[in-house]
Amino acid sequence: MTTAESRRVLVVEDDASSRMTISFALKDIGYTVLEAGSAEDGLRLLMEKSPAVVISDIRLSGMSGIELLKKVKEIRPNIQVLLITAYGTIEDAVRAMNLGAENYLTKPINMEELELIVKRAAEKFDLLQEAQYLRAQLQATKKFDRVVGNHPRMKEIFEIIEQVAPSTASVLIYGESGTGKELIGEALHKMSKRASGPFVKVNCHVFSETLLESELFGHEKGAFTGAHSRREGRFEMADGGTLFLDDINVMPEVTQPKILRFLQEREFERVGGSATIKVDVRVIAATNTPLHEEVAAGRFREDLFYRLNVIPINLPPLRERRSDIPLLVGHFVKKYAARNDKGDLAVDDATLALAMGYDWPGNVRELENVMERAVVMSRGPVVLPQHLPDFHRGTDTPSLTSSLAGRPLADVEREAILGTLASVEGSTGRAARILGISVRKIQYKIKQYREEAEKKELSSDDPYKELLTSSD
Repeated sequence: MTTAESRRVLVVEDDASSRMTISFALKDIGYTVLEAGSAEDGLRLLMEKSPAVVISDIRLSGMSGIELLKKVKEIRPNIQVLLITAYGTIEDAVRAMNLGAENYLTKPINMEELELIVKRAAEKFDLLQEAQYLRAQLQATKKFDRVVGNHPRMKEIFEIIEQVAPSTASVLIYGESGTGKELIGEALHKMSKRASGPFVKVNCHVFSETLLESELFGHEKGAFTGAHSRREGRFEMADGGTLFLDDINVMPEVTQPKILRFLQEREFERVGGSATIKVDVRVIAATNTPLHEEVAAGRFREDLFYRLNVIPINLPPLRERRSDIPLLVGHFVKKYAARNDKGDLAVDDATLALAMGYDWPGNVRELENVMERAVVMSRGPVVLPQHLPDFHRGTDTPSLTSSLAGRPLADVEREAILGTLASVEGSTGRAARILGISVRKIQYKIKQYREEAEKKELSSDDPYKELLTSSD
């Protein structure tokens, strides 16, 4: 890989004649050369222009080449430094290499040797830059390893998570059932300073009023019938970590003041106990209904709502981020193909078109279940429409057929192709693998869609406007 940055070389030499000789030789073979008569000027150019390779004489007036080497490696470790030395100072060059120099040249400089060494140094710079980028991408993937999405609204959510995760602020996640609220909670925990601590989950909908209080705060022996021994609650289990309260909108009114007290004072008592317990726990809550409506209806304390709603995160339903469907389909097919020893599976165009046309009332959870079934039912290398479950379950349940009724097949195909391209940031290769079609077909279609877009003005909120107006 060759980049514009890797063709940029900084020559630091206080001897003007030597500096010009090196510069001319490198310019003749296509390098962009920056020149500096001192290490101080070289550092200034380095900060402004960011070269891939620095060539410096060891003996400079003022700051030496060795000192320059140390500063370059402190500022930008990937930059390759080549040092020039006279015959009598080879030991200095070897010492410099131990400090991070890539190579050294001896005077008088052999220009063929110079070209070869600079070429290798520039290639190494590119490799290091690419490795650094891939590590960053891998780290970013690990942060959101279970949250899949490339829709603009999901990107906004990822940015919010990265910003608020290190804080201690309470977070309230809004979203329909199946949108992935728990996964967002986990991502917040993983990216926080509490990542090494426990992530404890409680679904408020599962427990009765009495049991929920015991589940959260624990109880003492004899606190109620069946309490045969002391039991720690989820708050104690989450000490040093995060407590995720799902379906907090159904939390009993009698329990709400105790949650409020913990958020204010960071303390509580077990059921049936008098000892005050203090723990260090961050609370993240989730609701599938607008909590302010519960407040207005008198079912949820307003002061608790404000304590929980410090940082609100609104997860969109899958039907409002359809461009993520191809990415999710590919993710789940790969996941369950590996789990069921199915090898590499492609997704048929018609299968993806059905997925894109369905409203998914159960959101991502429903899509995952459907794709797991499809993978298990597939017998060949492609997931076909017949591998999907029967969506005709009565008039009250949306079906793939009803959601596609009246839509031209060309529109469905356009949505599938553009949605997939958007989800993989325009990579035709990746889109082709997800869709199970050729790269050439995708390239032909995107050319066709761009030509159509030129003939009409795209809406400002068209999710594919950037893709269709790109010159790439």
